[in-house]
Amino acid sequence: MATLPNPLPTLAADPSGRSLGLGLPLGRLIDETDDGPWHEPLLWHAEYSASSGAWTALGTPAARTGLLPVLIEVGGSQGGPDEWELMPGEMSYPGDHDPEELLAEYWAYAIEDPDDLDETIAPYDEAWPGPAPAPASLSIDPDRRAAETADALLDEGSWFKEPRLALVPARRSADIPAAIGWTGPMNFEGDTARICAVLRSWEDRFGIRVLALSFDRLVLSVAGPAHDESRGGGRRRRALRVLPGQHHPGGSRNSARVRRTRGAGAAGLVLLVGLTWWD
Repeated sequence: MATLPNPLPTLAADPSGRSLGLGLPLGRLIDETDDGPWHEPLLWHAEYSASSGAWTALGTPAARTGLLPVLIEVGGSQGGPDEWELMPGEMSYPGDHDPEELLAEYWAYAIEDPDDLDETIAPYDEAWPGPAPAPASLSIDPDRRAAETADALLDEGSWFKEPRLALVPARRSADIPAAIGWTGPMNFEGDTARICAVLRSWEDRFGIRVLALSFDRLVLSVAGPAHDESRGGGRRRRALRVLPGQHHPGGSRNSARVRRTRGAGAAGLVLLVGLTWWD
């Protein structure tokens, strides 16, 4: 795997990013990790709260330089990314993992006790049913969906306390968590790149984008056809069940749900994955 050029060091001497063709507001570079400063910045984020339009205004031109947008929470109890115990050195490369093998593994973990099956996975049982098929076509361009959904989340006053727009050097949106060394799933999965391999599969099939991260929460926008209970319920349950951490061995469950938003006159679909109980 060739090393991906990182434009972020340029911002140390050129904070506005003009040499990259950008016009960034006041922001900060983050290189803090669980093991001290990383050898280069892992991400940049704005100093002030993100508002509707920020994703398109800043994220779209930045993406052309190799810096992909994501919303981050800096107002939670764990603070911002400089306090998230990032571990980039512990991450492998998402492309080195087979997503179907990982999904089968996660499914088996989630269904440790066949006698405890419930409507969460109906009509499936403990046997891994395989990945959901890709739709014939996406209902909207995935990047447009991400921008509209970001605006809708910011407009609606979602779970964000202090949202910031961040920029991450990554090959594709699905790689963002591994690119920064995000450790949200650490108690379940020590290599976030394995989860990113699954996200790559969803990016290819359903047009997902990594929309937001907090210390322990991952939010995805979805460009695929809107969920239909009669036809897509099984697909949605399959997706939620295989997400690591969705079922605590002791019985506790995390908050994973599909939520509809509206932005720019179009219905949006967003998958919110609460990852508080990864143990």
